[in-house]
Amino acid sequence: MRSERYHAALFWLAIVTAVTALLPIAVGSLVTTRGAGMAFPDWPTSDGKGMLAYPWLRSAGDKFIEHGHRLAGMLIGCVSIMFAASVWFLESRRWVRFCAVLVLLAVIVQGILGGWRVLADERVVAMFHGAFAAAVFAFMSTTALVLSRSWLEPPRVSSGALPTSATILAATTPLVILLQYFLGGLIRHLGRALYEHVGMAVVVLVVVMATIVVVHRTKCAWLRRPAYLMGLVALSQIALGGGTWLTKYGLASIGYVAVQGTALQTVVRTSHTVVGMLLLMTSVILFVRVLRLASTLRVAAKPIDLTLQPLAAAGLRGVS
Repeated sequence: MRSERYHAALFWLAIVTAVTALLPIAVGSLVTTRGAGMAFPDWPTSDGKGMLAYPWLRSAGDKFIEHGHRLAGMLIGCVSIMFAASVWFLESRRWVRFCAVLVLLAVIVQGILGGWRVLADERVVAMFHGAFAAAVFAFMSTTALVLSRSWLEPPRVSSGALPTSATILAATTPLVILLQYFLGGLIRHLGRALYEHVGMAVVVLVVVMATIVVVHRTKCAWLRRPAYLMGLVALSQIALGGGTWLTKYGLASIGYVAVQGTALQTVVRTSHTVVGMLLLMTSVILFVRVLRLASTLRVAAKPIDLTLQPLAAAGLRGVS
């Protein structure tokens, strides 16, 4: 029989699922940085061999990275199956069970996108493959949030503690970050929108900081923590963006010449992509928490139906 209580095992399994997803995300980002997406012309096989039959540990270079990405994708697929099945049989909330199933379906779709990118040898598909990975990771993290104890027992806040501006900014932030991530994908995969990406970075930083200021004024630690984390990740992302520019394009004013394919360039560019996904995830978590508190406030503010009070009083007199 299902119970509505907090299931620690499901929560931690959700965390493991999201953390596991970071492995194919990181390796996939490395594949794009190295331009190794077409190391194999076939899919789902690798040079005609099955996923586990291919001699991965004896391979090298682009093939080692690309097949490692495929193996990591298989791993998150297996973990997602276990997660979806566990939530389906143990969780009482129907909508949460469907969220777990959607996590699995999203992982499957992501794998198909990756295969399509190889079979079609299409960089546009690769760009959407990367952007969808960011969205799936954010959704996995959100599913973990709704399985947490704090979701079931949210903090109590007064009606005036959550201004409309907090909801609006919390909703706007993931949208501008997702747009910025898309512009970054245009640079990585198609070599376009460099200056648009740089300009949008300023917009993202302004929106993130405005959101942090408004959330800070709510004096709610449950909202403040993800907001502060989002600010820290945003500043890290700005620093990595500067490092990406420096290692890819150089800086003539200081006499620095970028050398393509160096280890430093690979690490900085790949990290910039992964941290961008973390930034999107923290912004989505903040937005969902704001929605949760807003819903609790609406329930608390719902007027009590007084038409039943006379009947209740009559019933009590009858009992006495």
